[in-house]
Amino acid sequence: MKRALFFGKYCATAVLVLAAVSITMTAGAQKKKKGTTPSAAATTGLSKENIEAAINDAYNANKDSKEGKNADYIKELANVDPNIYGIALVTADGTVYTKGDLDSRVSIQSISKVFTLARVIEEHGAKYVMDKIGVDATGLRFNSIVAIELQKGKEINPLVNPGAIAAVSLVNGADSAAKWKNILQTHDEFAGADLQLNGPVYISEAGDNLRNQAIAHLLLAYGRMYFDPVQSTDVYTKQCAINVNARDLGIMAATLANGGVNPITKKKVVSPETTAFTLSVMATAGLYDDSGQWLYAVGLPAKSGVGGGIIAVCPGKFGIAVISPPLNAAGNSVKAQKTIYDIVKKLNVNPYLVQPK
Repeated sequence: MKRALFFGKYCATAVLVLAAVSITMTAGAQKKKKGTTPSAAATTGLSKENIEAAINDAYNANKDSKEGKNADYIKELANVDPNIYGIALVTADGTVYTKGDLDSRVSIQSISKVFTLARVIEEHGAKYVMDKIGVDATGLRFNSIVAIELQKGKEINPLVNPGAIAAVSLVNGADSAAKWKNILQTHDEFAGADLQLNGPVYISEAGDNLRNQAIAHLLLAYGRMYFDPVQSTDVYTKQCAINVNARDLGIMAATLANGGVNPITKKKVVSPETTAFTLSVMATAGLYDDSGQWLYAVGLPAKSGVGGGIIAVCPGKFGIAVISPPLNAAGNSVKAQKTIYDIVKKLNVNPYLVQPK
């Protein structure tokens, strides 16, 4: 039986998305006075009061939810406190709004795929990624071997495991240590922080990643793995075990919202063009099997991880992150999905919901 849409009672208000395209916000049509550059808040009506109210309302509405359960196929994730619940919304001009648990850290897991993808696009170009990996949603599970066989390693995407391992193999670096250093530095720059490896999670995953190793070797058989498959899988496992809190993820999302420039450190991490290509893949493949349902309801590019985090990006306006470990059947945080939906709806920033002139 088909899973119920995550947004349940909200389904009737969801907007039908006809295509995942580059987003043009209606606020851009507002006329600017000569010689002035309005702030993001002034341009969109995202006032401090409105943002704080939206976050508080969403937090209070969802804080007592007990739906979902921690991932347990990675043994260490089953031990994470299921009550962790933190929200961080960071605007493109660097204002940080938070609520809940900002101290607890979880492993970033599949959210890391976004930032490694951005690094590969920045280093090699968008066409290179399309040619070497692909950017199409597979329509199958995130760790599907069938998806590789059906297309002989082609037409996958960097936000599912086969494409993500291939992306790691394409990151600049003469050896696995150099590739890992490049990937970790990229995550650090997106977060504006020195992120650390979660050792127990890495050890747990590395001891039980035979399926990912099989995926890497199958890609190699089809000529779609570009570095040693065992070492590429190990670096991929490490990137998934990077430790983050909600604020870290919020700033990483906001860097994407700000065209690749970290709004806190003001450092350019990747180009606006790289950001645009990255967001497009997030829109079509960011939430595993529920990516279509997510875009249908929320309208924003997003990425989830089985550690319990979800990031979403409102281009030019803000990035938002929520951490809550209990997941639904698709592997997406139940509470994080509902929280972001509520905030997006309250702030009226679904880019596909346009009121007629």
